[in-house]
Amino acid sequence: MTVVRRWKDSVATAIAWRYAAHAVMVGVALWNERRPAPTLPDAILDRVPRVEWLLRYNYWLWVLAWIPLTVLLLLRDRPRFIRFMWVGGWLSLLRAVFIPLTGLGPIGGGDPNAGADAATLWKAWRAIVNPVTALMTNVPHVALTKDLFFSGHVASTFLLWLYCRRVPKLGPPALLAHLATTVVVVLSHLHYSIDVVAAWAITFSVYTLAEQRSERDLQAGAAPHVAELPADASARP
Repeated sequence: MTVVRRWKDSVATAIAWRYAAHAVMVGVALWNERRPAPTLPDAILDRVPRVEWLLRYNYWLWVLAWIPLTVLLLLRDRPRFIRFMWVGGWLSLLRAVFIPLTGLGPIGGGDPNAGADAATLWKAWRAIVNPVTALMTNVPHVALTKDLFFSGHVASTFLLWLYCRRVPKLGPPALLAHLATTVVVVLSHLHYSIDVVAAWAITFSVYTLAEQRSERDLQAGAAPHVAELPADASARP
C-alpha cells in the first residue's frame, strides 16, 4: 500500500499520466477525423461572428491561461496539483470516448479530413503530441476539425479554477483565465455551444466524484489504530 501511495503521490508520475492521457485522446480524435460528419446549426454561433485571429492563436492563448497557474498551483499546494493532474487525465480519456460517440462535424462547414489515410494521421499525431510543433505549426487546426464534444479548452481551465479556488490568491486569476478562455472558444467558433456547456457539467461531476474519493481515502488513512486491550487492563507481562 505504501508503494502504491508513493507512486500516486509522485509529481512526475502525475504529469506523465496527464500527458499520456492527452496523447491517447489525440489519437482517438484523429481516428475519428476519418469518419464523415455533418455540420450542425448553433443558436449562439449563428449570431456571433468568428474572429479569425483568435482562432489562429487559440492554442497560445490557452497555454497562457493554463501553464503559469498550473505551475503556481504546484508551488503553492503540491497535493492539490497532483490531484489536478490525475483528474485532468481522466477528463482527457472521457473526451476520447465522447468525441467518436457524438460524431459532430466541423463547425465551419466542409469535411476536409474525411477518409484521411493512416500515414497522414500518424504524422499529425506525432506533431500534435509534440508541444513545440503543436504550438509553432498549424497542424492542430488542420488535422483536428472534429474533436468537439466536449471542449478541452473549457474543461481544462475550469478544472484548474476548481482546484485553485481554495488556494490563496490563485482563485481569482484562475477564474479570469477560465472565463477568458471560454470567450476565446466562442468568438473563434472553436466549439459548438453544447461543447462548452457539457465541459462545465462533465468537469464538475468528475471533480466532485474525485474529491469525494480523495476525502474518503484521507479519512481512512488518518484513522487512528486502536490496539486491543487485554480483558484485565491491570495485567502486566
